[in-house]
Amino acid sequence: MPTFFAIQPLVALLAGILILVMPRLLNYVIAIYLIFIGVTGLWPQLLSGATP
Repeated sequence: MPTFFAIQPLVALLAGILILVMPRLLNYVIAIYLIFIGVTGLWPQLLSGATP
């Protein structure tokens, strides 16, 4: 039986830890996080080739 886990909470946790450790990374971590969330949200539509 395949095991599925949510990736977005793990990414958010990692981003939070990075911000706590190195506050100067805040802008980069937020930008990368937002890009990641956008890509994962659009991924099903990108793979199917469907137009909105």
